[in-house]
Amino acid sequence: MERGEKGLINRIKWIYKLTKHGLFWHGVRNNFAKLGIDIMPYFYFIATKERAKPQTIKGEKLDVDFLTFNEDDINFIKSSIIGIEQKDFSAALKAGDICIGLKNKDEIVAYTFIKSNPFYFRKRYFHLGKEDIFLHSLYVFDKYRGRNISSFMKYKRFDMFEKQGVKYHHTIVEYFNKGALKVQYKANSKKTALYLNIILFKKWTMNFTLKKYKNNV
Repeated sequence: MERGEKGLINRIKWIYKLTKHGLFWHGVRNNFAKLGIDIMPYFYFIATKERAKPQTIKGEKLDVDFLTFNEDDINFIKSSIIGIEQKDFSAALKAGDICIGLKNKDEIVAYTFIKSNPFYFRKRYFHLGKEDIFLHSLYVFDKYRGRNISSFMKYKRFDMFEKQGVKYHHTIVEYFNKGALKVQYKANSKKTALYLNIILFKKWTMNFTLKKYKNNV
C-alpha cells in the first residue's frame, strides 16, 4: 500500500471515530475557532440528588476515594495531560474554585473543578446562590475511560456537598459534545436553556438565548 493511500485510510478512520462518538462537528467548531470564528452553542443543565439515578463503576473493582485535590495533585494533572497547558488552574483556585476527584489508591482517576460564586462564561453572567455549585473541566484519565467514571463521580458528588447545604449542581455542555450530553442524561439532569456564543477574531463577543426550557428542577 502506498504511503498516500495509507494516510488517506487513517484519515477516514479518524473521521469515522469522531462521527461515531458525536465529536465530528465538535472538531469542526474547534478548527473554525482557530481561524478566529468561534461559534459555540451550549446547553445549561441543573442536576439534583432527588432526580439522579445511582451509578456504579463498570469492570473490575476499584479502591476509590472521593476527595478534594491539593496543589501537588493539580500540578500532576497539568503535567500529565497533553493539550491543557493553556488552562490556568492557579487562577481558578485564586477565584475560589476547588478541585475534586477520584483516586484509585494513590492514582488519580478523574477530576473536576467546582465554583460556588457567580461567574461569567464567555461574557455571559450566571448567578449562583448558597444552594448552588457549578462544575467544569471534568476529565477522566485514559486508563479509566469506558467504565462509567464520569457518571459515577457526578452521582457521588451529591453526598459530598449535601452537608454544605448544596442542592443544585449546574453544568455547561457544548451542543456537539455527544459524550458529555450522554452523562447529563444518565444523571437525569434538566436542561434550563440553550445559548449561543460567537467570538470573532478574539475581539467581538455576542451572546444569544436560543431557547428556555420549562421544567421543575
